[in-house]
Amino acid sequence: MDYRKIIDKYLQLQGHKALQLRAVLFDMDGVLFNSMPYHAEAWSQVMSDAGYTFSKEDVYMNEGRTGADTINTASIAQFGHPSTPEEIDRLCKAKCDIFATYPPTPRMEGALELVLKVKELGLTPMIVTGSGTPTLLNKIESNFPGLFNTSHIVTSFNVKRGKPYPDPYLLALEKGNLTPDQAIVVENAPLGVEAAVAAGLFTIAANTGPLKESVLAEAGANLIFPSIQALCDEWERIYQSTK
Repeated sequence: MDYRKIIDKYLQLQGHKALQLRAVLFDMDGVLFNSMPYHAEAWSQVMSDAGYTFSKEDVYMNEGRTGADTINTASIAQFGHPSTPEEIDRLCKAKCDIFATYPPTPRMEGALELVLKVKELGLTPMIVTGSGTPTLLNKIESNFPGLFNTSHIVTSFNVKRGKPYPDPYLLALEKGNLTPDQAIVVENAPLGVEAAVAAGLFTIAANTGPLKESVLAEAGANLIFPSIQALCDEWERIYQSTK
């Protein structure tokens, strides 16, 4: 694949002279952790119990939204009105309670090696997630020891508008004192890709879930890989193509 050509196309569209990388912004669920099957099971169970029609595929399509946005989007679509704050709090708590009963969530294969490669190049790894799941956030340091600074993590608690709005990625740029031409994004979800693209960032998607690759392409991903491991294997070539 001609990475240089793809990067040049992005630069032309954005009006940048070059990518001068200083940071890589990672989504968490489905990128750093193989947690999406658990999220899909927990959300579909909670929403079904509350009277919603909400499949596991719906969870993947809504991945990246805050919990409140996920519930409100489903409520408006199915009942014609947003959910109440009390209902949102109840469902979010129920979902987190179910998630906490699952076995330990493993790192995504290739994720640790990829973050280490990023760090070894002198780049800053950051996390931009729509999740606020305490069990995962607490596991970042134990699974990626010394690799992520807590001041470089954006979660659902930090923004009013989650993905697909660009707000989480714009906040990450602010936290890192970065401009869009100084960072790239690693995502796995269409809404996350949309958010990153809307923030003006070069966006790499790893299709780690059940959705078709075309969904990520339509969301605007600049590059698409079939897994985090595949992206890790190509990382050196991609990085050299930014120079």
